Amino acid sequence: MERHWKISDLEFEEQFTLNKFRPLWFTHEAHLRLAWIYITKYGKQIAFEKYSKQLQDFANKYNADGKYNATVTFASIQIMDKYIQNSDAYDFQDFINEFSQLKSNFKAIISTHYSGDVFASKKAKQNILLPDLIPFNE
Repeated sequence: MERHWKISDLEFEEQFTLNKFRPLWFTHEAHLRLAWIYITKYGKQIAFEKYSKQLQDFANKYNADGKYNATVTFASIQIMDKYIQNSDAYDFQDFINEFSQLKSNFKAIISTHYSGDVFASKKAKQNILLPDLIPFNE
């Protein structure tokens, strides 16, 4: 079990909002959990605003230059929202068990929307690029 499970969703959000979250705990699954918390609590638009700003703050705090990626952040919220809308889960644990491909195959999911490598693209890191394959609203 990953370390982020040691704290509740409320504690997770609070620590991340205050930029006190432990960097070693912030795995891919923790990214997904934070997105799930924000989308289910605030809706997609506010979730994106909070998630984006706080990920940038987190990267800046830990001198992780080049780690924040505007396009991947945008895509993550869009993808997570779509899966959340198709889920009956009451908590993140049930949600991630229902859609384990989000944890194990996220790059492949993003690649259904983008033809290029948005993970490595400097332009994608700095600006939100819209999908060139399948739009998120489909």
